[in-house]
Amino acid sequence: MLNRFTNLYPVWIVASSIVALIWPDTLRWFAGPWMVWALTIVMLSMGLTLTVGDFRRLTKMPGAVALGFALQYSVMPLCGWAMAKLLRLEPGLAVGLILVASCPGGTASNLIAFLARANVALSVVMTMASTLMAFLMTPLWCEVLAGQYVPVDALGLCLSTLQIVVIPVLIGVACNWRFPRQVAAVAHFAPAVAVLAIIFIAGGIVAQSAESVIAHAGRVAVAVLLVHVCGFALGYGISRLLGFPIISARTVSIEVGMQNGGMAAVLAKKHFAAQGMAGVPAVFSSVIQTILGSLLAAYWRARMPADGAAADSSLPVMEAAAAKPAPQGDSAR
Repeated sequence: MLNRFTNLYPVWIVASSIVALIWPDTLRWFAGPWMVWALTIVMLSMGLTLTVGDFRRLTKMPGAVALGFALQYSVMPLCGWAMAKLLRLEPGLAVGLILVASCPGGTASNLIAFLARANVALSVVMTMASTLMAFLMTPLWCEVLAGQYVPVDALGLCLSTLQIVVIPVLIGVACNWRFPRQVAAVAHFAPAVAVLAIIFIAGGIVAQSAESVIAHAGRVAVAVLLVHVCGFALGYGISRLLGFPIISARTVSIEVGMQNGGMAAVLAKKHFAAQGMAGVPAVFSSVIQTILGSLLAAYWRARMPADGAAADSSLPVMEAAAAKPAPQGDSAR
């Protein structure tokens, strides 16, 4: 029952967004500290599914991890900035799009990698690496790119990312290492709790800007769609050009193309409150990236390379990755 609820998270995000559009007052109260604590719970849930062994895998696949990290924090932010310029988005939407593109990968990528029969171990490690370094990379890109539209408090973004993203993940990992039995007893519920938190985050964002969301939905959807398509395509294409195996290239593509939308939404409300629409691209991102990732996973799953089984080193963590939600959304990446 819980797994079914977790796997249908895109449906719940869409549903909460529709409710927020039609009856904004039902979710308008979910703002400020509520969003911060909700994202903290999401990231803690992610940490509870990671182990010390995941950190050790960093040394076993350094090339692919380094490539994924480099593409995550170059291709995506630049694509976000380019689409904002190309579509001439208003400052609030442009800042929100750049913020989404500058965030680390979301845990949804681990599930999509599993469904695509890609290298789930590599996906988990890349998500972990990009998340732990987000407190430096996300503020840096926001200052460089979003700073062209509005003033950016890079230090404030850095501290917020540490407090509500990095530290909860590390606490979760520490708990899993120090109290494995106790964590195992509650870890089964963590994905569902994380999905519930993301549902409220998405609904709260939409409720506070319902009229503006309706007015700009088309352009935002197109911008977000193009950013994620570029992420998937360039992640795969560059990996293959550099000689990485097909399975690794597919994994990098999924990791680069999917973002932590939940993190972007909370940071937008916390640091760009004057830009009422800044959090909206994150909501669209949570839904669009999941649809694209699922379609890509189905396509690749049906077209496995001849050496795909040999190239996949994900077996030890498949079950854990399959159980992870997408905060993106999901971020909720």
